[in-house]
Amino acid sequence: MTDDRPRQLGRTPPMGWNSWNAFSCDVTEADIRTAADALVDTGLREAGYEYVVVDDCWMAGETDSEGRLQPSADFPNGIAALADYVHDSGLKFGLYSSAGTETCQGYPASLGRERLHAEQFAEWGVDYLKYDNCGDHRGRDAIDRYGAMGDALASVDREIVYSICEWGEHAPWRWGRNVGGHLWRATDDLVAKWRADPDEFGLGIADVINRMAAIDAAAAHGPGGWNDPDMLQIGNGPASGQSEHEPVDVQRPLTEAERRSHFAFWCLLAAPLMIGADLTSLSAFDRDLLTNERLLAIDQDPLGMQGTRDRREGDEEVWSKRLQEGAAVLFHNRGDDAREISTHVTDADVPAGSDRYRVQDCWTGNEWETDGSLAMTVEPRDSAVIRVTPR
Repeated sequence: MTDDRPRQLGRTPPMGWNSWNAFSCDVTEADIRTAADALVDTGLREAGYEYVVVDDCWMAGETDSEGRLQPSADFPNGIAALADYVHDSGLKFGLYSSAGTETCQGYPASLGRERLHAEQFAEWGVDYLKYDNCGDHRGRDAIDRYGAMGDALASVDREIVYSICEWGEHAPWRWGRNVGGHLWRATDDLVAKWRADPDEFGLGIADVINRMAAIDAAAAHGPGGWNDPDMLQIGNGPASGQSEHEPVDVQRPLTEAERRSHFAFWCLLAAPLMIGADLTSLSAFDRDLLTNERLLAIDQDPLGMQGTRDRREGDEEVWSKRLQEGAAVLFHNRGDDAREISTHVTDADVPAGSDRYRVQDCWTGNEWETDGSLAMTVEPRDSAVIRVTPR
């Protein structure tokens, strides 16, 4: 089993776009070309979103006689030509398969044919593989199944980022690096809701935040290997934003405050940032949110620390994350009324040894100084994020 994958891949959390939330199983070659164009035209590429990932349903219903995957009729020019188009746009190309006999939507997958399919991916020019957990596992455990593809990817003459989509079922943060993974899903699927009902499939944004606070994954997180709380749902509204495995009825769009919290938490967690919306219909608010330079700098900070929760009291939460220079502090209001939330540098992961600190509001860019006291007024379900640097 591989444990020596080149760690130059995934030195910061991968950023890009994935087709599932926008197009589900109706994805076409034209959709992918349009998404690549939109990443360039909207400025998202320049902000760092570089991967264009085709999720489930790109393949035909049967393999060829040798077991090779074949593109469906909706990809008439083939996968290699599509990868070339994405590369010519200054972007990187990603594809999907599953560590079972079938994908989540019932198409041929890669269990038992890992080397053959890894060679195909390399020949086609794939830069990123999302590897799901659906289909018959034939009695093989997760480490064995994901390790087989990790070994196969390590054997081909192409660097391919390996995204382990195991849904956090067997604590992949404990073994993901050892099987060649560069990122691994730490939670179940995220849906475009603030909270999901207990009897429905998937998790809402607040549910995933709670999950990330509860699991012991932060120590495994860092350059070359990242905990993944799933794709961003920013830009998805009513009747869209399905889970990866079945549609979910989204009763109302996420509010601006909820979308801000969504993005703020993913950046504080140093999460992979994979946009899941139709890029041609993003609002100006969502484009500005996704390209916020101060938040993206926190997500992409080279130190690679995952933010953690310092305290939760009632509806108030404070999280912090050490950065290469200073720290980020997030104040989150789960309640229904605006409130001031406070902390002190000594209670957050801020470098010690100074009596003055420079503070910058990551939403507005406003700056001020403090002797260590930190406080922000936060609207309901919103999050304030500041960057704190010793003077």
